Amino acid sequence: MNTMVSSDLTIVGGGMVGACLALALQSCARQAGWRIRLIEAQPPGVGQVQPSYDARSTALSHGSRLLLERLGVWSQLAPNVEPIRQIHVSDRGHPGVTRLYADKERVPALGYVVENARLGEVLLAALDYQTVEWIAPARATSARAIPGGYSLEIDVDGSSTVLETDLLVLADGGRSGLLDQLGVHRDVSPYGQTAIIANITTALGHGSVAYERFTESGPLALLPLAGQRSALVWTLPEEQAEDIAALPESAFLAALQRAFGFRMGALTRAGSRASYPLKLTEAQEQVRAHLVVLGNAAHSLHPIAGQGFNLSLRDTVALADKLIAAQGCRRPLGDLAVLQDYLDSQRADQRMTVAFSDYLTRLFSNRQPMLTLGRNLGLLGLDLLPPARRMFARQAMGLKI
Repeated sequence: MNTMVSSDLTIVGGGMVGACLALALQSCARQAGWRIRLIEAQPPGVGQVQPSYDARSTALSHGSRLLLERLGVWSQLAPNVEPIRQIHVSDRGHPGVTRLYADKERVPALGYVVENARLGEVLLAALDYQTVEWIAPARATSARAIPGGYSLEIDVDGSSTVLETDLLVLADGGRSGLLDQLGVHRDVSPYGQTAIIANITTALGHGSVAYERFTESGPLALLPLAGQRSALVWTLPEEQAEDIAALPESAFLAALQRAFGFRMGALTRAGSRASYPLKLTEAQEQVRAHLVVLGNAAHSLHPIAGQGFNLSLRDTVALADKLIAAQGCRRPLGDLAVLQDYLDSQRADQRMTVAFSDYLTRLFSNRQPMLTLGRNLGLLGLDLLPPARRMFARQAMGLKI
């Protein structure tokens, strides 16, 4: 049975990006009388998060901390994050090393690592459900442009609902089927690599150090987590990754130890492993009249530089700021000029961040002798030249260079 409802703003995807946008807009929505609807397939339950050794995590830059403070949730999140006070970047088998220190950059931490479930719980608890309506579990099955907005068909427990909205925000991830329906094409550049994700325990602990290690087979990162765990992101050639991910724990730890070394002592435990193929994906369009593409649906980056969610959060807050300013000027929600202004304001940041992530990945996944020599000289130069190191650090921290 079809029912017709309407909304001023509809966000498809209630993950971290969608929830942040709803949170950033809810105060303005109360004042303006907007109806915000958030459509999500599997929302986490507030207050139901249990500690887990295998919990997945996200690296938050210092810039993201500042934005989460603006959103009013950092104080609730802070007890559950692990600070990164040093970043150690090295190339296996070569002398080039760069070290970044929080105290030298005059920040409390270069970044933070938080379990996704904790971040989701804090964001959901901060939402005003009188202003933001959750439609979940639900799935958006189709979308089409109509005069003044979009029509969206939603499946809720087997029942079909049609929702009309002035502004549709697609924040439903890198596999968004709605983008294909709407003819929003994406540029895809496969890296020929697979990421293995797991939590690791080491004999010496992490000491609040994030390690970025570039090996013959691809980049490897170990990020500090609560409980002296470290979050592993190990990128390997596709044909090699499947075999390594399937190894028994002892053999997997031995292979990882050979690739990483002993800076953290012996690797003593590996949690459950997940893996996924890596590619750079960018939507060719991020805005149309009454439509915005946000988060991984707009740009999905290689995880090694930890830039993906941080860029999406900057996009999200910038979009909210433009919509709030437009409301103050009585501009209609979904006005193309407003949305284009948002995209223009973020274009340089997006290009710089995508280039930074992509360049690091391709540079340190190439074993040609001259490139190996050049990048090691570059790492040594970053370590020896404070201005260059500061530029690198500010990009890594998600701050304006």
